[in-house]
Amino acid sequence: MTKSFKPSVITANDLLVGDVVYLNGTDWVRSLSEAEVLTDEADADIRLLEASAQVATVVGVYLSPVDTSDGGIETTHFREAFRATGPSNYAHGKREHI
Repeated sequence: MTKSFKPSVITANDLLVGDVVYLNGTDWVRSLSEAEVLTDEADADIRLLEASAQVATVVGVYLSPVDTSDGGIETTHFREAFRATGPSNYAHGKREHI
């Protein structure tokens, strides 16, 4: 049995800063709410290949399923929510403001 494709965003880490980033059309953004939600599996696969080729900008590119049922974009897995808060080993970056 194959899994059905779920709406997803393309995510990665900024190569120089390390922040979690999301693809918004052609640009990388740091806010999940600005990410482009992909709903077609074939399109998502092509976009993922294109994003993975941006080795001078990002590392660790992959698709992350999201929930859009409430009108916004929310992660469906704890790991993604945790990644978005930034490094947890000490207060710096995004965690500095929590």
